[in-house]
Amino acid sequence: MTMSGLISNRNFGSFVGSGNVYRSGRDISVQRGGVSICGVSVAQDPFSRWQHKMQLPLEERIRKPMQKSHYKGEHFSLVSRQSSPCLNFRLQASGINGCSFVSSAPYRSNNVEQREEHGLGLSRRKHAQPAVAKANKFRVNYKSEEYNISETKIDPLQSTEGTGEAILLEGNLQQVSPWWQQFPKRWVIVLLCFSAFLLCNMDRVNMSIAILPMSQEYNWNSATVGLIQSSFFWGYLLTQIVGGIWADKIGGKLVLGFGVIWWSIATVLTPIAAKLGLPFLLIMRAFMGIGEGVAMPAMNNILSKWIPVSERSRSLALVYSGMYLGSVTGLAFSPVLIQKFGWPSVFYSFGSLGSIWFVLWLSKAYSSPKEDPDLGVEEKKLILGGNVSKEPVTVIPWKLILSKAPVWALIISNFCHNWGTFILLTWMPTYYNQVLKFNLTESGLFCVLPWLTMAIFANIGGWIADTLVSKGLSITSVRKIMQSIGLLGPTFFLTQLSHVRTPAMAVLCMAYSQGSDAFSQSGLYSNHQDIGPRYAGVLLGLSNTAGVLAGVFGTAATGYILQRGSWDDVFKVAVVLYIIGTLVWNIFSTGEKVLD
Repeated sequence: MTMSGLISNRNFGSFVGSGNVYRSGRDISVQRGGVSICGVSVAQDPFSRWQHKMQLPLEERIRKPMQKSHYKGEHFSLVSRQSSPCLNFRLQASGINGCSFVSSAPYRSNNVEQREEHGLGLSRRKHAQPAVAKANKFRVNYKSEEYNISETKIDPLQSTEGTGEAILLEGNLQQVSPWWQQFPKRWVIVLLCFSAFLLCNMDRVNMSIAILPMSQEYNWNSATVGLIQSSFFWGYLLTQIVGGIWADKIGGKLVLGFGVIWWSIATVLTPIAAKLGLPFLLIMRAFMGIGEGVAMPAMNNILSKWIPVSERSRSLALVYSGMYLGSVTGLAFSPVLIQKFGWPSVFYSFGSLGSIWFVLWLSKAYSSPKEDPDLGVEEKKLILGGNVSKEPVTVIPWKLILSKAPVWALIISNFCHNWGTFILLTWMPTYYNQVLKFNLTESGLFCVLPWLTMAIFANIGGWIADTLVSKGLSITSVRKIMQSIGLLGPTFFLTQLSHVRTPAMAVLCMAYSQGSDAFSQSGLYSNHQDIGPRYAGVLLGLSNTAGVLAGVFGTAATGYILQRGSWDDVFKVAVVLYIIGTLVWNIFSTGEKVLD
């Protein structure tokens, strides 16, 4: 309900909407020289009645259903906490004899002393100046609860003569939005990115399960299996830097949406390509890599614009945990689908989910807070209040970027980190099947545990990192600590695999290796936005290109190593690279901004 109007009369205090006089649904009309309720005149001279009441003792005046305030040099505001939320207006009266009524919330200023007793607030403002009256008629529809005002204690101040002017300010009804509309929009973007990465790894790891029946059907040896697994990274490598440039220039929304649709189509077409022949399968897997290659740079670009630095680690950790939960989902459901419907059903069912996500993405997501018309003022101020530049990039300063040591720390550490990560991602089911002698279903189920551990530990690491930053620890120290755990943790647990004697202990070592690996999300993966927030997409494209090269060479090399050696040799190579990455990171990385 919107109301506006002005009241002006000498020595006329405003009425108070509490007690048992004013009932729900009554219309009150106040005019100069008279008051009418529901169109019936009740007083031609309200001021004489008021003066008569002011001659009564204070206690009797308080018990009266309609109260007036008449205090010397004071401005009072009575606030009914039980008044109807449907009324949102402020009736202000200033001057010696003025009294004001405020519904919904009291008006506060530096000069106001708040007094509250039994749910009735009393505010007093000294030295109030008279306000100018410009109109003399208003109409109010007011609903109030009964309230025993006699229980309220009011200081008996001296009264005096004077003039008072009352003003009714315009106000609007404040409607409470549902909880889903009050949910922060920046975290809606985070959840959509989370779901995109969940689909990303579901579509990626299904091949690591389906490759077992496929290799039996098409008589593929270990080298051919390694070639097929690595073909994904051919396309994945091509679009890392390109995806970062696109995202920084045209926005992450279009780039990420394109990527999800592209890799979903490629996933659905994979069984058809396999039946046509090995070259077609290799091309289709490379096409799938092209779509997934733009996902991480586009996501990094979006979050660099939407997420303040105080929430950076936990938001990235949540998004990347979508990848791990995608692996969990893919590895858990793939064996069931393969046994019931055959291996092609995995690609058809997983690939079709991308269209559902794409519809939600188009309707809910925006590349930056400035483009979102529904973003609240307070949240926009929180997001854009930092020093991070949110303007789109027009020119990429390649020479400047490649001249910075922290950039190379990202590139080298990402290569070393992803060598071991992608080996475990693509070869873990084969390891469980060949070494631990698990069948297809058991291989898929036991592969779930390490990825589930990563999803949990990634979010734990994110909260720890943001907490350390909020406690005053430098961003540089936080990034080095978290990334060191992400590199040295897998190093320790992989070295224990050659000493374990039971499948249960081997699975446990894998789980802890992957769990500690997830701390990297709060280390190097958060560091792109630290050192160059304006070029976050390009920086992630550069470092992830090195990580993809590790996936290409590491996945293919594992197949050749297994033909001539053992799994211990595979893990030894990964351990050496983990140690190199740890040294480079702790010497050259920083959490300070080096690119602007």
